[in-house]
Amino acid sequence: MALILSLETATTNCSVALSNNGKTIAIKEDNDKGYSHAERLHVYIDAVLKEAGVNANDLDAIAVSKGPGSYTGLRIGVSAAKGLSYALEKPLISIPTLEALSQQVKNDDGVIVSMLDARRMEVYSAIYSSNHNEIRETKAQILDKTSFTSYLNQGKVYFIGNGVEKTKTLINNLNAIFIEGKLPSANELGLLAFNKYKISDFEDVAYFEPYYLKDFVALKPKS
Repeated sequence: MALILSLETATTNCSVALSNNGKTIAIKEDNDKGYSHAERLHVYIDAVLKEAGVNANDLDAIAVSKGPGSYTGLRIGVSAAKGLSYALEKPLISIPTLEALSQQVKNDDGVIVSMLDARRMEVYSAIYSSNHNEIRETKAQILDKTSFTSYLNQGKVYFIGNGVEKTKTLINNLNAIFIEGKLPSANELGLLAFNKYKISDFEDVAYFEPYYLKDFVALKPKS
């Protein structure tokens, strides 16, 4: 039995799940547009453990969505995961955010484009096969009408994540399937984390940092 606590904070969705051998047994999440992770994350952790009747010391590992995503959200999630891992002396497992997001698409054909909204017409995206193997690595890209054309010309392309809204305004192709209203969730982290747990693919707690993809740029407040 492997009990893994998973934290997902890369977007506005504050999500915590507990899995047993890769299967989610308790989950608590809320998509507050105001990024309330700092206030809710530890409350959700306690709630999930209580729902499952599990003590924190019973956990076998801590998993966290490592990015890309919101700078602040990732910092909060990774800091919490590292703190728990250190305090409980449990291994830390990191999962690429876009890989976990792709797991929400269940189809036998086509490819999956996991995408998170960035500024203006930019997204963070990665491309996966129907069985969730990575085809193209994570990139920051500016969208235009020709984006993903080579994949669309070959067959169905499933777009998922909060980058879908801006993408659908540009791409008009019968092979484009837009899955709306989906965000990364801790629900999909459990199985991926369990697979890493079985081969002891752990992070160094002292040195692990989120995968931001791009440097953080502070915006000046409007006067």
